[in-house]
Amino acid sequence: MKHIQVVAAIVVHENKILCVQRNENKYDYISKKYEFPGGKMEVGESKEATIKREMLEELNLEIEVKEDFLTVTHEYPDFMITMHSFICSCKDSSLELTEHIAFQWLPAS
Repeated sequence: MKHIQVVAAIVVHENKILCVQRNENKYDYISKKYEFPGGKMEVGESKEATIKREMLEELNLEIEVKEDFLTVTHEYPDFMITMHSFICSCKDSSLELTEHIAFQWLPAS
């Protein structure tokens, strides 16, 4: 089974957290689901560099990585991921969707 290393940003701005909605995917069980933004690590790339790159590529959003949050491993029917998540901040909440179909800034509750 394919095992992928990914990173996710828990971006906090003005006491709200950014969630983005996935586009259509070949796997129905992850299509159009909301998630924390992020993506796959490239060979030789640090986790922090990956999350900053992914946020710029997918959302045109500059972030500051504040701290490690949680690392989890999850097995889907077709692949497995290890996801490293980080608490992040941004100076400006405006963004541009390039891969996702929607976003929401939600209260932590």
